[in-house]
Amino acid sequence: MMSKSFKVLLLTGLVASCADQSETIIYDANSASGEQFAWPLRADMPAPRVPDTNPMTAAKVELGRYLFYDQRLSGNGTQSCASCHEQELAFSDGRALAIGSTGELHPRNAQGLINVAYNASYTWANPSLLTLEQQIMIPLFGTSPIEQGLNDENLDTVLQRLRDESRYDPLFEEAFASDADALTVAQIVDALASFVRSLISFESPYDRYLAGDASAMSPAALRGRDLFFSESLECFHCHGGYNFSDSTLDRTMSFVDRPFHNTGLFNLDGEGAFPENNQGIFEITGKPQDMGKFRAVTLRNIALTAPYMHDGSIATLDEVIDFYAAGGRLIENGPLAGDGRKSPLKDGFVTGFSITASEKSDLIEFLNSLTDESITINENFANPW
Repeated sequence: MMSKSFKVLLLTGLVASCADQSETIIYDANSASGEQFAWPLRADMPAPRVPDTNPMTAAKVELGRYLFYDQRLSGNGTQSCASCHEQELAFSDGRALAIGSTGELHPRNAQGLINVAYNASYTWANPSLLTLEQQIMIPLFGTSPIEQGLNDENLDTVLQRLRDESRYDPLFEEAFASDADALTVAQIVDALASFVRSLISFESPYDRYLAGDASAMSPAALRGRDLFFSESLECFHCHGGYNFSDSTLDRTMSFVDRPFHNTGLFNLDGEGAFPENNQGIFEITGKPQDMGKFRAVTLRNIALTAPYMHDGSIATLDEVIDFYAAGGRLIENGPLAGDGRKSPLKDGFVTGFSITASEKSDLIEFLNSLTDESITINENFANPW
């Protein structure tokens, strides 16, 4: 069993420096030692980074798939990881805000998990969470809010539930054959991280077009692509690259940026303030300039992961485009009233733009072309129970 101090260290987000926006990667740039996993990638795509302490193996991925869908891996036995990350929704949940195992409402939207293996940081706004292994501890043991609801009082009971399931015996033995201990928290975390890393998607119409299939994208989607990558809309500055996020990491990189952005969603006091329970990386760094800064998530499979933004407050892609065209959000009445368009903390790329109805339709067509429908039915990702 892990020590309480170790859990506190992870849950407070102090596992790495919060200050650096760019840093040198210090582990092997080519391959994690002992890796025995066939990444489902085209030859021209880089493989994700993998910590040397948790090399990818097919056995760990399969064990992680069982654990991901198992409701017994929660304090009260009612919620699995898949409760907030559904395969048919690109492993998001379709809600504005996620709901934990005790019914507590999460202040943030459940992100889709496809291609999170390429994330340079994890969760919406924590620059100290740099690996999936670190991040997974948060939903398992976090108390503010409670998600899976594991704690010192119920942990032995939860582990015994899993040990009582006969199908886990061979799965843990194959995944962790060299470990003297059987079915530990560390093994659970490593297996879950391995499964989530395996959720790779590069088979969208956009990918097929890049691979040479000229018919994969419609003329409207191609016009939308040109708009997306134009300096007039500037979408690509925060959502560029092969994973459509500027916070991306893979094995070809020696350096990595971990940027966070204030998009002008709120401006409660005229000085850029955000609601108290959702203030971005300011909650970690305490730096005034970090108020309202959140990570730019991947736009891959974005058509499946509505509603949008860190708080799920924008319902459709049409409304997202209107928001960015306006250069932020004006809330005229109520406790959240304020003009985000005039926030002094807003990112310099969120300046607003003009767009016609037909251009907006084309842009949405392009965003839809980033959807890989195969992930929603891929048996390797599906519930094994």
